[in-house]
Amino acid sequence: MRLEARGLRKSFGGKEVLHGISFQVESGRALGLLGRNGAGKTTTIRVMMDVFRADSGEVLMDGKKFEPRKYKIGYLPEERGLYPQKKVLDQMVYLAQLRGMGAREARKSGMSWLERLGIGEYAGRKLETLSKGNQQKVQLAQTLICDPDIIILDEPFSGLDPVNSQILRDVVREQIGLGRLVIFSSHQMGYVEEFCENIVIINHGEIVLDGKLADIKKEYGRNRLTLSALNYTTEELAARMEAGFGGIVKVDQIKKRYLVLEGLCKDAKKKLLEALAASDIDVEQTGCYEPSLNDIFVMKAGDEA
Repeated sequence: MRLEARGLRKSFGGKEVLHGISFQVESGRALGLLGRNGAGKTTTIRVMMDVFRADSGEVLMDGKKFEPRKYKIGYLPEERGLYPQKKVLDQMVYLAQLRGMGAREARKSGMSWLERLGIGEYAGRKLETLSKGNQQKVQLAQTLICDPDIIILDEPFSGLDPVNSQILRDVVREQIGLGRLVIFSSHQMGYVEEFCENIVIINHGEIVLDGKLADIKKEYGRNRLTLSALNYTTEELAARMEAGFGGIVKVDQIKKRYLVLEGLCKDAKKKLLEALAASDIDVEQTGCYEPSLNDIFVMKAGDEA
């Protein structure tokens, strides 16, 4: 399956919040849909799922108009939607029936997921009696109860400790391996890097970056080097670079343990190594710089910071 958004525009109260959003995601791959709060991520998801109607543009599945009701969709929203005073399994079954499942099938699947996530003992408890992390796992079980073809996860790791985060990571990897179409939205960039082959960054209702994450990292790391020294702190090393190596490199970033340097001339890496060998700098590490997704995100969407 290939789900595609083409030129989506949406306004509220005369203010346009989506300005022609276009991207696609395929089965067996996870797409990281990223953006700051208020950038338009949730509105984009709701337009694609036909919760909101787009003012213009279209959503396609394999080249034809996408009709969400014809597909099994699991959606974990950032704003949680379960009932605090209702019993866990009872409401899971009820909500699954609204999505077309039979009661017996829903109860069996729901119980299976609760046990898989380590919370089967809470099936008969009211949701509000569970910890925040266990409530989050119930929400995830509800998302997957119908064995969905399309899975949308908006901040799925919120409230989870490291042990439960690992359980969820295993589940997400499993669903991608099963060929599900997965859209993954999170501010925790480490998880996005772990799961997503492709990313889309939305800023102020526009796509400012999209593509294959590996290619994006390679492009943003081009002509940049890392350097650390045993006999200088990073701040001291930065000053040393600016004073004695200005024609070769400039300091781009000062990290806790190393510098990121930008080459200023042809063969900057070769010339830097030659200059370092003739200097008093005791090199600990140097190499090509690969930016983190967090660095890339800040560069593309951190304009108000």
